[in-house]
Amino acid sequence: MDLILWRHAETENDSDDLARRLTDKGQQQAKLSAQWLQQHLPDNYQVYCSEAVRTQQTASYLKQPVSIHKLLNPDSHPLTLATFLQQQPPATTQVWIGHQPWIGQFCAYLLNGSWLPQQFWSVKKSAFWWFDVRFYQQRHQARLKVALLPSVLK
Repeated sequence: MDLILWRHAETENDSDDLARRLTDKGQQQAKLSAQWLQQHLPDNYQVYCSEAVRTQQTASYLKQPVSIHKLLNPDSHPLTLATFLQQQPPATTQVWIGHQPWIGQFCAYLLNGSWLPQQFWSVKKSAFWWFDVRFYQQRHQARLKVALLPSVLK
């Protein structure tokens, strides 16, 4: 399967974490990332995002139906996501829009093949990492295909 992990774009500061919205800059970031993705994604891909408003706003730039999953919320744990990933159909392309630190932790998990809490990579706002993920006897093998920042796409 192809799995794209896309961090939400820049947001306003607000005390209600799930209600935070994209700034004007964040809207531009999301638009740039979405334009690149739309040019490279197959016709039949699925989009998942967290319950946070900022991920839903980021997802809206893909102009596709979106499934909202609590598993992708800011407090998600990479091992829970690994279980969710194993349950997905293997011949699909999925875009998961979420948050740091779990996106960076999950990127490290996919490429390292195991979970180490202290290992994660910084994923900048509205950046995405595109993986080819295969499963062999309940173990995964992931290959990074693309990692892009919106600032590179200008």
